[in-house]
Amino acid sequence: MQTKRPGRGAVEDLIVIAVPAACKRMVSSIEALCAAVAARAASGAASREAVDYAVAEIMVAELTAAVERDAHAVMLSALEVDAPRVEIDGEVHTRVGYGNGRYRSLAGAIEVPRALYRPLGAGNAPTVDAISLRAGAIGDGWLPQTARAMAHDLQKAPSRDGEQTGKESGRLPYSRASFERVPHEVGALYLRHQVNIEDAIVRSLEIPAEARAISVSLDRASVPMEEPIPQPPGRPRKNAPRIKRVLHMAYCGTVTLHDGDGRALYSMRFGQIPCIDPQDVCNAMANVVYRLRERQPALRVQLLADGAHEMWNLLKSSFPENLFGPRHLMIDFWHVLEKLSAAAEAIHDSGGKAVVAGWRRLLELRKDAAMQILAELEASWCEPVDDDVVTDGLVHDAITYLTNHAHRMNYAGARAKGLPIGSGIVEATCKSLIGARLKRAGSRWKQDTGDHVIKLRALALSDQWDAAMTRLLATQRTPVRALVA
Repeated sequence: MQTKRPGRGAVEDLIVIAVPAACKRMVSSIEALCAAVAARAASGAASREAVDYAVAEIMVAELTAAVERDAHAVMLSALEVDAPRVEIDGEVHTRVGYGNGRYRSLAGAIEVPRALYRPLGAGNAPTVDAISLRAGAIGDGWLPQTARAMAHDLQKAPSRDGEQTGKESGRLPYSRASFERVPHEVGALYLRHQVNIEDAIVRSLEIPAEARAISVSLDRASVPMEEPIPQPPGRPRKNAPRIKRVLHMAYCGTVTLHDGDGRALYSMRFGQIPCIDPQDVCNAMANVVYRLRERQPALRVQLLADGAHEMWNLLKSSFPENLFGPRHLMIDFWHVLEKLSAAAEAIHDSGGKAVVAGWRRLLELRKDAAMQILAELEASWCEPVDDDVVTDGLVHDAITYLTNHAHRMNYAGARAKGLPIGSGIVEATCKSLIGARLKRAGSRWKQDTGDHVIKLRALALSDQWDAAMTRLLATQRTPVRALVA
């Protein structure tokens, strides 16, 4: 081997680098990477032909992944605690044997020798190892960042997409079954710590200086759920279906900070799978609003929804005045216009658009506009002659809507106070949180797995993913202390 000496002109073939003895395992993979890159570079320099550089990208990715796996092996081995007895969470554990632990990283699986422990005197208890506990591994050896990345993939798309993305990118090279299992372990873990994590996030949330109000909205969206089909007595028919796909209503909620002109500054999104009490999502939103107003009491509170009585019953009971002070109740402006448009067309036919435009201006300018419009509709409405008179039904619907909700239609007052008048944020949340992910063609969900996806997706859509995962994964790290025999 020729080396370059200072001041001499010897040809340089190799450069010697110092590798710490602790990183000896990495030497062969580093040498393989350097040798392959040098050979590829020499081949490219010797020819002026076009090259398939995608092959080079794949080669480098595979070789650097090998270096990454060896690096993890070195660091994971350093986390081992090998002693006859150790203390874990204040409980004494005894060593019961050794074995190779398999840990999954972003670059693939690594095997590391480890000692196995059980609680003292618990002969049938599952074994644990110090490496998994100290590193905060999820499930059976999934390293925390790997499990987090797989969970992020699942909240965006089905497991088959995660598997294909892993193959294309050269990262997360795991099967579809793994993408179906590991993210749900993260989701189940998040549900166990959800209350504490949400509370910590809200306490640390930076409230924009221009924030003047908080709006709280609630809406519903259908979700295809999987239900078992009751089987008749006796031997079941061959190939008889055992499950059915049934649509149930999921709940979506938003808590949004607004500036003095009613513009949205930041939104937190919430979701609840069908078959779980919707009061849970309302309680979560109420906690967020309470914590925000603890820090900034001047923030006005507005409850905003469509005309569904169930939504208003949930919102009003979850945000009592004795805790939140005066609440501004508002029916979504665009739902009102939709009802009025149908009634105007029924009464005025082609002239209905001009009438609705006048009503819209009236709603935006006068506090008592809803009562004035109601009086106009009642004056122009007549009892239907028979059940086929659809136009009279539309007018009746508008009258009923205004009668029930006119006290929540002070849009002029809301504008004067800088409050929003539309619930578009929660309706968009229904589409992005539920529709885009849970209503794909042919999909159906179980209660637990569907709730995992909704909760994880709500974090991502609320820009809280990093904060939530950092806190969540910290709960998995456990110190292991060797005890003197």
